[in-house]
Amino acid sequence: MLRHLVLPVLLALGMPAMAQTAPTPIEIEAYRGLHSAAHADDVSAIRRLVAQGADVNARDHRQRTPAHVAAFASSDAALRALAEAGADMNALEFMAYDVVTIAAVANDPDLMSLAIELGNDPGLVTSPYDGTALIAAAHLGHAEVVRRLIAANAPLDHVNNLGWTALIEAVVLGDGGPDHQETVRALVAAGADLTITDRDGRTALDLARARGFRAIAELIPGPD
Repeated sequence: MLRHLVLPVLLALGMPAMAQTAPTPIEIEAYRGLHSAAHADDVSAIRRLVAQGADVNARDHRQRTPAHVAAFASSDAALRALAEAGADMNALEFMAYDVVTIAAVANDPDLMSLAIELGNDPGLVTSPYDGTALIAAAHLGHAEVVRRLIAANAPLDHVNNLGWTALIEAVVLGDGGPDHQETVRALVAAGADLTITDRDGRTALDLARARGFRAIAELIPGPD
């Protein structure tokens, strides 16, 4: 698939892999039907179009469904209407993002919780990194999102194709500040496996100490 071809090239160039791609203003202007209604949070239009036979899982040129568009627009009511009409809540767009991960990255905990309520699996493998919404949220220090994903039984110890868990990403891609401290606190309290190492054999505690993140290191119990 495209995402598996893109990632190695970008990493080889020393560049981060492509992140989520929200619809551009030009794309939004060109949308018709359910994609347009989803962006506008227009529940009446969604119901009318569905009644007329519109495909609730139609894809745009980047494989976004109306549900993805609703997530990018934080259109909660539209997302619920689409789900009620039979939208696939576990659909992945062209870079393998689902609604839950889109909301997690946007730090939109209410829409994310709604997506889970509507059937979006919080443990889906998503993104070019073969990660999860929890890993993405931990990376960004979105502590409330992390807490909600933990409560929804998202997998704590999934290892992505960089060799990192949510806990490790909170350290190696975080800034050591209060948001990432709260993220680490939540993951440790939930029982994240502290013995998992990166590809160089370093635990999250080792990495926190190496980066000089004293406050985070103090949150991670050391070996007995």
